[in-house]
Amino acid sequence: MTAAARPGTGLAPARDPRRIVVGERIHVVGAAGAGASAAALHARWAGADPDGCDPGGPSPYSRAVEAAGIHMAWEHAAGHVTRTPAPDRLAVTKALTAIAPDHPELVAARTAGIPIEAWQQVIADAAVARTLIGVAGTHGKSTSAGWLVHVLAEAGADPSAFVGALLPAALTGGVPATARQGGGAAFVVEADEYAGNFDAYHPEIAIVTSAEWDHPDVFPDRAAVVAAFDVWIRGMGESAWAVVNVADPGVAELAGRLRDWPGRLVATALVEADARRAGTIARGMAEAYATAGGPAEALLGRVVRFEPEATILEIHGLDAVRGPIIVRLPSAGRHNAANALGVAAAAARAGLGPSAIAPGLATFPGIGRRLERKGEVAGVAVYDDYGHHPTAIRATLGAVRQREPGRRIWAVYEPLTFHRTAALFDDFADVLAEADGVAIAEIWAGRDADMTVASAVGLAEAVAARNPRIPVAAPGTVEATAAWLAGEVRSGDVVLVMGGGRSYRIAELLIEALADR
Repeated sequence: MTAAARPGTGLAPARDPRRIVVGERIHVVGAAGAGASAAALHARWAGADPDGCDPGGPSPYSRAVEAAGIHMAWEHAAGHVTRTPAPDRLAVTKALTAIAPDHPELVAARTAGIPIEAWQQVIADAAVARTLIGVAGTHGKSTSAGWLVHVLAEAGADPSAFVGALLPAALTGGVPATARQGGGAAFVVEADEYAGNFDAYHPEIAIVTSAEWDHPDVFPDRAAVVAAFDVWIRGMGESAWAVVNVADPGVAELAGRLRDWPGRLVATALVEADARRAGTIARGMAEAYATAGGPAEALLGRVVRFEPEATILEIHGLDAVRGPIIVRLPSAGRHNAANALGVAAAAARAGLGPSAIAPGLATFPGIGRRLERKGEVAGVAVYDDYGHHPTAIRATLGAVRQREPGRRIWAVYEPLTFHRTAALFDDFADVLAEADGVAIAEIWAGRDADMTVASAVGLAEAVAARNPRIPVAAPGTVEATAAWLAGEVRSGDVVLVMGGGRSYRIAELLIEALADR
């Protein structure tokens, strides 16, 4: 990748947060996106005068923006910048600088000397003087961030937040949105490692759920991913705490690199060992993951059993007085039990006691597009999920089998970017072949320029070669994929739709088609 094409080229570097000025004119480019919409909302709540644009038209995220009275233009145009009065700054996604470095609004802002910043900077500015809690990791950061917001809200802590998936209306107090306005001290942010997206955030408490190779356009290998998390954590204050899931190999490597860091770690892990050995394991973890700030704290979990409607988790180290506590998690999958430990640890560092944390863990309703059950029509259950990495797909397939035991599971995938599909091609084929039926929609290009390195048809052929006993197809567009599925599924089946881009439409269209069948 050339320097000119690198995401973030031409943007102002991340800086220390400053308070948003009342009346500040902030123009948000791509404001119908998950993150940029949250930036527009937090700018408005902080007293700024934001507006936004997005040529993609209304989205599930833009409803909240318009409901807040923020003007949206459904096009990109230099006039959004050259108008009078002009914006005081532009907030954009870093990927835009790689996709369209000569974008008319970027060119107009540079010509006029108007600062261009990542939209994450706006959220960081909105969080000034709050207790910032950053939730990071290759997988599970949206679920963990949303779960933490729920735990804090249920305990009366009234947090503000940005989460990269829709929070339910019951949690936002209005329409579903990726942002929450609260009056409490805590401000929870999902902190994305891609191209340094999390550089603007300097949290007092951090969670790192996992560290695995992804985003091959910016990270050449896992070591580069781990190094990015290392730099980010070292940018936190000396009194900061990082909650690290050391059962994940990449995070364990990260934690081992932090022995000279002045902050402190809370090491979490799901273990299989007998509960009576928990104390011994915890003492070993405290020593193994000590930093210059002192020994690590340890929080252990043991899955007692998996049920269709719940995961029963035994937690050690949260309550020093009562000892182990049992929580009935409403989520499915071992990965979500691990996420729950991170949430519990962060909530404890934020000041909540065990009696306040446990009820929040047990009542989390979930967030948008994270194993979201869209409905069951004609005996076919349909789920929608954002999973777009082989590890996430495997975990989500396992969670669906927990939810829907004994049923035929279809994995329906819209690959997110050509370069990721090419880099992890064999892993994608291996995991998709574990399903009982597979449909692969056209690849969503995103920021890709080279669309020759992979194809949906090629991936489907690789899946079929690995498991010739199952039906496999690459029907084409998301519309064509939904139509093909409607003719293939039968009563008793479960369809798990996964991917970024427009994959959510497959679930919606399939439900409509089944209702008309």
